[in-house]
Amino acid sequence: MYADFQFEIYLNGLNDVRPPLPTDLTRLEALARERLPREAYDYVAGSAGTGDTAVANREAFRHWRIVPRMLRGVAGGDLTTRVLGTDLPAPVLLGPVGVLNIVHPEGELAAARAARSLGVPVVLSTAASHTMEEVAEVAGPRWYQLYWPGDPELAVSLLERARAAGYTALVVTLDTFTLAWRPSDLDNAYLPFLRRVGIQNYLADPVFTAKAGDDPVLHWAGVFGNPGLTWDDLAFLREHWDGPIALKGIQATEDARRAVDAGMDGIVVSNHGGRQVDGAVAALDALPIITHAVGDQIEVLFDSGVRTGADVFKALALGARAVLLGRPYVYGLALDGEDGVRHVLRCLLAELELTLRLSGHDHVAGLSSDDLHEQR
Repeated sequence: MYADFQFEIYLNGLNDVRPPLPTDLTRLEALARERLPREAYDYVAGSAGTGDTAVANREAFRHWRIVPRMLRGVAGGDLTTRVLGTDLPAPVLLGPVGVLNIVHPEGELAAARAARSLGVPVVLSTAASHTMEEVAEVAGPRWYQLYWPGDPELAVSLLERARAAGYTALVVTLDTFTLAWRPSDLDNAYLPFLRRVGIQNYLADPVFTAKAGDDPVLHWAGVFGNPGLTWDDLAFLREHWDGPIALKGIQATEDARRAVDAGMDGIVVSNHGGRQVDGAVAALDALPIITHAVGDQIEVLFDSGVRTGADVFKALALGARAVLLGRPYVYGLALDGEDGVRHVLRCLLAELELTLRLSGHDHVAGLSSDDLHEQR
């Protein structure tokens, strides 16, 4: 189904119509760099420190090579799966990326509309530049990503609003209770939140506004992070959220086991795309170790470094149930708005389906590490 996109492109070529954006999604970043203001591009593309972790994320994918199998009867190509109670047409979600209107005026609204057109769920960031209620009006399946604030009353209010707006699963980001040392943003002296971009969910919240006084930005800075959190605090989430909960930012086997012990429904193996700790383990290197440790006790998702359909195949083969896509769809948004996000998703899903079938598989559920060769 998704693979038909390539024939659509070829047929359009008979009328001298070519795709408006590259179909090699790794080329989008360079184009976005030419199009965006420096501050916006650097904020999206930038990483912690020297960028070593982001580089390691991409190198890790090159270490794993797909082993195609022949004569396997792959007339179909079933990408469907079910994750955290949500039926997915393919094992891909739009990951939680905040402040999207620094790359396009419609920001999260355009991204959500594109995702809905393909049935792909969106994971909305707490740091969105449009409120969760606004996004819910145009989105299809949707999850909510929580930056757990230091104010418990505010945390409850955010969760209650998300449930009321139809967000069905909660993704709690653990690795960003404070911002990392990011030289690209520091060199530009640029942080969008201080310019009231990405704090729209806070400005629309009755608990936040009641306490913010005359300087909501200053109040936001005081409540955004919660560095004192411990594993014992997860009980608070269970008390105030009655749907599935996944912990995002897991990179250590012991943390994955503790998530299981805490009764969480899922984890996202992620290093925040290299944006938080310079020199951290590549997310894909951590994935097979973690999935081996927790088995089927918890649902494992993945992000950090995904750029192609082949990347998605590798993450699934190493144990992920689905991946959260990040920067590529943001670059598509920057270049062509809603249509750009849709283009990115159609390319990614078409390549995933073709990679699956050409490697000898007719459904994603059957993938395993036996379908890869580790090359170091």
